[in-house]
Amino acid sequence: MLHKERHIIKKHKDYDVKNHEIAALFERIANVLELKGENTFRINSYRKAARVIGDLSEDVDALAKAGKLIDIPGIGTGMAEKIVEYLNTGKMSKYEEVMKGISEETVMLMQIPGLGPKTVAMLNRELGIVSLGDLEKAIQQGSLTGLFGIGDKKIENIVKGIELFKSSQQRISIGMAFPVVKRIVEELSCNRQIVNIQAAGSLRRMKETVGDIDILATGSDGASIVKSFVAMKGVTQVLAAGDTKGSVRVDEGVQVDLRVVQKDEYGAALQYFTGSKEHNVHLREIAKKKGYKISEYGIFKGDKKIGGQLEEDIYKIVGMDWIPPELRENRGEIEAAQAGKLPKLVEISDVKGDLHNHSNWSDGTPTFEEMAEHAMKMGYRYLVVSDHSKSLHIANGLKDDELSEEIEEIDKLNKKFKGFTLLKATEMDIKADGSLDFPDKILEKLDIVIASIHSGFKQGREKITERMVAAIRNPYVNIIAHPTGRLISKREGYEVDMDKVIAACAETGTALEINCFYDRLDLNDINCRKAKDAGVMIAISTDAHHVDQMWMMELGVGIARRGWLEAGDVINTFPLDKLNAFCKKKRSMRG
Repeated sequence: MLHKERHIIKKHKDYDVKNHEIAALFERIANVLELKGENTFRINSYRKAARVIGDLSEDVDALAKAGKLIDIPGIGTGMAEKIVEYLNTGKMSKYEEVMKGISEETVMLMQIPGLGPKTVAMLNRELGIVSLGDLEKAIQQGSLTGLFGIGDKKIENIVKGIELFKSSQQRISIGMAFPVVKRIVEELSCNRQIVNIQAAGSLRRMKETVGDIDILATGSDGASIVKSFVAMKGVTQVLAAGDTKGSVRVDEGVQVDLRVVQKDEYGAALQYFTGSKEHNVHLREIAKKKGYKISEYGIFKGDKKIGGQLEEDIYKIVGMDWIPPELRENRGEIEAAQAGKLPKLVEISDVKGDLHNHSNWSDGTPTFEEMAEHAMKMGYRYLVVSDHSKSLHIANGLKDDELSEEIEEIDKLNKKFKGFTLLKATEMDIKADGSLDFPDKILEKLDIVIASIHSGFKQGREKITERMVAAIRNPYVNIIAHPTGRLISKREGYEVDMDKVIAACAETGTALEINCFYDRLDLNDINCRKAKDAGVMIAISTDAHHVDQMWMMELGVGIARRGWLEAGDVINTFPLDKLNAFCKKKRSMRG
């Protein structure tokens, strides 16, 4: 997280471009095969390969050169050959074969939330729709009405999906932006001419998606600093290169802008370019009433500049405490700063463990030992193993006897550790009928029970809410995972009454999760603050399926900070004995 005193991001591996290119190709093949009505087994094999390669922490090119592709779970000889072909030639003949007769515009349609391959195939067959323009025209003309399986609600969801798709094309996930900034800041920090360097904009405020990436720097020679910026590794296009400003596109397709400002302007520029616009407008109104003027160059009393080198000075001069960037959304943070009542926000250093992770017993890749070793390197005191339950077949969910075996294995392993504990848990499905995937007699053997919805997304708001509240009232359920079910790039989530969910959690002592995975970040900041105000505890968890995804704890902490959460609001800031007491308290209240 880009805090005022610590702007270098914790180390983690960058996303590998080749891995994601290959994963995207396999996902496209699966979608087009489904569009054409091909064999389900073949479709699923490509989907699995896409997920496995996309989640891979190692460079697929290096694995191919070492002849280790077929050692990857889900990658057989045929898939390995396709990967090698692409790495050697930049092409995949199977992809080109499958794409014959299918336009890129049609493939793009399948990326719209609410439009799966089967629906796209039907729209093509019935109305000749092959592009987004065709679809929007058909909606405007009312041509979708009356088609089989497409009612008013479906059309409404497609319209929302189009809006979501368009907005996602204009912004990028913070999960992609974060590693880009880390790489650039680390590389430029080696330049001795640079004195200060830090990201600004919506990334510094830890918004879940960002537009272009803005970086501010100070140094002795602006033109030389810009020159080193545009010459960085990974730059694919130089858009501008002047004496104080540079703009580039990098491998990931992201635009990055660098501004070099004077030393005595750095704090004011950082405040200005961090935003938000609404926060800055309110701040400047207050300054104006006090006889000050704030700009990106400093804070002025008449024509005299009285501050600007430090960001803290801008706030102090107008009579308030420095406001953490994550809070700068004009949601009461200015009034709290004036009254000296800003929260002491949770820090990444407060986190003592990760409460939602998957091992190779279900759909994760690491062993228990690998998970524990990585967690200890991160300085954690505990880590939860929460593999999927039996209803989630696609994720190799554990049956009752398999979960019992897993419990035994974790107990054996914990005897070897000193000062660290693997916690026994499950991510248990809340089924479509509202029942849970495991009986209480199994749940009572676990340290923590996580419940979540993975099916029945199209049920109405009342039914979805009933399912979740029923799970919350189970005495063994401690955490509700990714409570709204949203995927930022793909779907808005199911319809659920979060006010009722929060009220039920407050009544029963059940925690809600901030799922740190970059495409979820669920709960969002608004619901986090609602939960805090209701006295509901929060778990910040990565939902990692590989150890290298555990870095995303930074993203979840960022969302928590945007939601005004303090360390005391987050259960995985607790020492182990206090966390255990929190979980056991609910069980003691049963009956």
